[in-house]
Amino acid sequence: MHLTLEFGGGLELLCQSTKIHSVDVKPKPGQDKLTMRDLLVWVKSNLIKERPEMFIKGDSVRPGVLVLINDCDWELCGSLDTELEEKDNVVFISTLHGG
Repeated sequence: MHLTLEFGGGLELLCQSTKIHSVDVKPKPGQDKLTMRDLLVWVKSNLIKERPEMFIKGDSVRPGVLVLINDCDWELCGSLDTELEEKDNVVFISTLHGG
């Protein structure tokens, strides 16, 4: 499944300073659909190159990371259980700032 992933608010630093990634992610064997839960596991294994704890907490994103799926807050779509579709755009934005 082809997806566009965007990282902002400092999260791009965890992905070798690349903000936009065009990726192909396959659903788990035996499953037809790719969920956000599956995508987060894939992102942690394939894109996050350092300090994954700044992005992932448990099986979800850290509090303070805004997730948009096709410009819609993922909490309105089903959060971790949201089923992704071909050519979806998923944006991760950190709202956490040092001071």
